[in-house]
Amino acid sequence: MPKWGYSIIEEELDPEKTAKASGREVRVSHKSTREVCTAIKGMMLATAKKYLRNVIDKRKAIPFRRYKKKLGHRHGLDKTFAGRYPKKAAQKVLHVIEGAEANAENKGLDVDRLRIFHAAAYPGIKIKRYTPRAHGRSSPKYETTTHIEIVLDEKPGQGEGF
Repeated sequence: MPKWGYSIIEEELDPEKTAKASGREVRVSHKSTREVCTAIKGMMLATAKKYLRNVIDKRKAIPFRRYKKKLGHRHGLDKTFAGRYPKKAAQKVLHVIEGAEANAENKGLDVDRLRIFHAAAYPGIKIKRYTPRAHGRSSPKYETTTHIEIVLDEKPGQGEGF
């Protein structure tokens, strides 16, 4: 069994109405993935999937609020103007979202009423390697992996209470 948990508090989740999925040690930039997760958090499932596909096709930009030094402006952004098209990060997050959607279908949840309740990305382990250099020396080469977490919950319908 894995020894990791989710960054969200498990007690506040209703297991009957939520579905979870995570991608562990994904080889993608944790900075870009954090911004993608921030952008899609709170969206309905169909809207988020469409948005990520537009990012992959470079039709919509992801607003960068934290990691934005010397970053160019992109059209169509609200509140912040710096943005990018993190294609690889969007593909990996979309893959995890599709896994969470499959988990929700397996639980019997209504897919049309699902929204992204929790989306998080944070650094995982570092892959350590060495690059050979001149005169018998070597330089370290580190690659930081990323953990991606998605939690979907069912939004109440018209006849149900809030």
